[in-house]
Amino acid sequence: MWFKLAVVALVFLSASCSARQSDPKVQVYSRNPGEYGKANVLICYVSGFHPPDITIQLLKNGVEIPGSTQTDLAFEEGWQFHLTKYVDFLPQPGEEYTCRVRHMSSPTKSYTWEPDM
Repeated sequence: MWFKLAVVALVFLSASCSARQSDPKVQVYSRNPGEYGKANVLICYVSGFHPPDITIQLLKNGVEIPGSTQTDLAFEEGWQFHLTKYVDFLPQPGEEYTCRVRHMSSPTKSYTWEPDM
């Protein structure tokens, strides 16, 4: 029994050690086409990153939007991870909506939502 546990732990450690640090790939979009004054959902999908320690914020004019929801961390083949964060919002002209991502593989970056208007 102990031998099996030791083998499983060794396999897990070797897999995590062999995984390379990877920059996150970020997509910012809305559930529906952007229309000013019409309720929508702002979505930030972050994928392809390793290690899994990451911070995602959804911002309106540089201030975090309250009430956002984040999915559970999931991984893909090669130990790369992905997450989605989303929040209800009401787009208005002149406002900027962004997704800020902090990950150890690169400096903190902000990605701006481009409305379809």
